[in-house]
Amino acid sequence: MGKIVAPNREASRVLASILQCRLKSITHEMGYTLLRTCRSPILNEARDFVTGLYDDKGHMLEQAEYIPVLAFALQPVCRKIIEYFGEDIDLGDIILHNDVFTGGNQNADVSVFKPVFHQGALFAWTAVKGHQADIGGAVAGGYNPDAREVWQEAFRIPPVKIFEKGKLRKDVWDLIFANIRYPIVEEDIKAQIGSCVVGERLLMSLLDRYGVDQFRAHLELLFDSTEKMVRSEIKRIPDGDYQGESWMFYDGIHPGSRSKIKVNINIKGEEIFFDYTGTDPQTEGFANAPLSASVSAVILTFLMLVDPDIPHNEGILRPLHIDIPEGTFLNARFPAATTFGNSITGPHADAIFKAMSKAIPDRVTAGWNRMLALAVSGIDPRGNQPFVDILFNALKGGSGATRGFDGYDHIGLINCAGGILAQDPEMFELQTPHHLLKHEFSIDSAGAGQWRGGLGVETTIRFYGDRVKGVVFGDGVDEEARAFGLFGGKAGSINEMSFRFDNGKLHRPKSKEIISELPPGTVLRQVAGGGGGFGNPFSRSADRVAKEMRNGVISPRRAREEYGVVITPGTYEVDRIETGRLRRDR
Repeated sequence: MGKIVAPNREASRVLASILQCRLKSITHEMGYTLLRTCRSPILNEARDFVTGLYDDKGHMLEQAEYIPVLAFALQPVCRKIIEYFGEDIDLGDIILHNDVFTGGNQNADVSVFKPVFHQGALFAWTAVKGHQADIGGAVAGGYNPDAREVWQEAFRIPPVKIFEKGKLRKDVWDLIFANIRYPIVEEDIKAQIGSCVVGERLLMSLLDRYGVDQFRAHLELLFDSTEKMVRSEIKRIPDGDYQGESWMFYDGIHPGSRSKIKVNINIKGEEIFFDYTGTDPQTEGFANAPLSASVSAVILTFLMLVDPDIPHNEGILRPLHIDIPEGTFLNARFPAATTFGNSITGPHADAIFKAMSKAIPDRVTAGWNRMLALAVSGIDPRGNQPFVDILFNALKGGSGATRGFDGYDHIGLINCAGGILAQDPEMFELQTPHHLLKHEFSIDSAGAGQWRGGLGVETTIRFYGDRVKGVVFGDGVDEEARAFGLFGGKAGSINEMSFRFDNGKLHRPKSKEIISELPPGTVLRQVAGGGGGFGNPFSRSADRVAKEMRNGVISPRRAREEYGVVITPGTYEVDRIETGRLRRDR
């Protein structure tokens, strides 16, 4: 490994900063490689992946989370791989993994790891995890609300070498992809391998420039510096215990069911403790999370409350202590179904924000719109080829407002926090047998407040594919699941979804449901709700309300009833006398 040297302190700080920027840029270059070589729109349009670098012990060197729910999706797997293979790791190995019971966060999120050797010794790992178009199991696309155990969801891949000493293990490769429906997945895994190779080359060039000893010495300084930054942020939070609760609605089996998330957050000096004692037991179906998905939810929500410029490396984790009891629906026991786990991030973050609103009210946001998604699969008649897609455009609602700022419009889920991009309408119609009929902001969807929530969207799509099936998976169709307001702010609008068939029949699905047939001509209408408002709506500028009414995002009734603003029809001018009277009277 080489002797770790202790360089000059001032020079150390400068070089540590340079190394941190270079490591971050490597993870981004890995991401760019994947974006330009993968095939699935889930990866190249929605960017549902993460790239990362880890040392020989599995410590996080740097990550680029293209969606934040993958904040803790690679490190547990890296450590499992190191434990699993021990000394049996060689130059040229490439390892595949997805299993949620050996560190994975979702079975459809498949990771590729490549060891990096320097002078014959294992030095680091490059890794990419991406959401795949299919991963076997009973339902195409990987989401199965009817699943009762993991084998009904996916083909499980514990740590397995697909390349050994630089040679493809064809038998293993064929075994894996014989259990996956779509050839596009095989091509996307090749793209992930290429991304890891690019990361390896760039990391080796960094070692050639600075040397292993200097690199390691400054790396430890970088970890310590990051830890110090995190501790400083925690120290700004008043000591004490802060409780928060929220609910996940409907387990996919028992109508009207709901599961409680209960968290106690203890601030003690420069350390923070998350205790989930009292959280409800795991469900019978797929509405559970594996531990790494829940830890990711904690970390991504915590990072929203602190300095956004903190590097993403091992130092972040040192002051954080997370206890999620096994057997709860946030840490389900084997062999539970868990595909919905990433989506539980929404209600999970709600509980943390509600708790921290009592400690740092100026840093939290109101509630974000929760996920209500539709995955569709079938045959594209234009080439008689299979397709699968998650309709990301239609599910991207608004974020919660915070003190001083309105929520983001059409940003999407908190577990993606803007990472999942809206699909380009033309690419959407080229890649899938759908026609996009309507896609616009939903009027009155934002929760009212001194700072309003982000706007949701209304989307209408006509399907014309053959043998099309749909899987609805989400939350937010219950009144209580609307994005909550804070400090007098109002809740955002509710999620909606309906299908109108050619025969005129209208079907409103449950929030977790398999739809066995969506015949050609079926029209989907989906409304993704808005985010929650922050502060008293009567404190919002009347001129700003008038401007938004003129732009068509607030109705005259909403302006009057929730903001106390009277606007003259036709001119969109504020009637200041009536507005003043109305706001005083209320």
